Amino acid sequence: MTIVVTTPTGNVGSRTVQLLLQAGVRPRLLVRDPGRLDAATRARAEVRVGDLTDTAFVREATRGADSVLWVDPTPATVAAPVETSLRTADGLVEAARAGEVARVVLLSSVGAELRHGAGHIDALGGIEERLDATGADVLHLRCGYFFSNLWTELDGLARGVLTTAFDPDRPMAWVDPRDIGEVAAARLLSSAWRGRVVQGVHGPEDLSPADVARILSEVLGRPIRLDALSDADVRAGLRGAGLPPGAVEAIAGMSAGTRHLTPDPPRGPLTTTPGTLTAWASTRLRPALASHGGAEARGTGAEDSAPRREGTAPPPADRS
Repeated sequence: MTIVVTTPTGNVGSRTVQLLLQAGVRPRLLVRDPGRLDAATRARAEVRVGDLTDTAFVREATRGADSVLWVDPTPATVAAPVETSLRTADGLVEAARAGEVARVVLLSSVGAELRHGAGHIDALGGIEERLDATGADVLHLRCGYFFSNLWTELDGLARGVLTTAFDPDRPMAWVDPRDIGEVAAARLLSSAWRGRVVQGVHGPEDLSPADVARILSEVLGRPIRLDALSDADVRAGLRGAGLPPGAVEAIAGMSAGTRHLTPDPPRGPLTTTPGTLTAWASTRLRPALASHGGAEARGTGAEDSAPRREGTAPPPADRS
């Protein structure tokens, strides 16, 4: 069984790789910098070094794969995020259309079903459509808001403030990236699904931003005040940070376009995962705040900056 994993050092990809190794699979890992893989993983995997924006590299590196986990590596901060994400997926789409790849598991997002009007998430909707048209077996993991988006809030949390561009009192899906990695690994290893499948990954419960502030107050042992930003505030802050217009709209559009969304598929037994925000914040966020400024506080990989409604100012890409 040949399973290809992109962004294998990201929050989602690293957990997927760990589980594949534990299942006895020797995965094929596509990386730009093999030095980011630990020695034990390198020894147990087939490592291909290249850039996912290189169509020829992707075609060659995925050829003959039984399954591919595709995580878009595009940061939302580039000049044209949606167009760049779609172009980056060209190699995978061509491989699937040519029958060189049997199955694809796409790390998508809540909101991708809208297809338009959700900022950088629109790129994932476009990739879903393009993969659906290839004739390959395709599974779209539509994930909720990553816990790891809170890495972008460390400065504010250190001051006792959590900012949000969402409705403070409207619950939405929040999920631990490790749980996404576990669902991805299970689907990559399973031979039971065929055709086009959409799988929600929504965490254990829907949380409003106010709920998140309350939970973080309890875990951190000090009050965390919620500061709700308007769309104009978000755009002004992004422009002030020097981001190009396309990036500003790609980022601001993620919250503006999904603010009142009811996810498709809805929450249910197949979409609910176990990892709680309380546990994640206790084991990851609290230590990071205690040593604020360290490497852990910046996340572990590109997945942290994909279009997964990853924050009002997007993070990093696990998309890589």
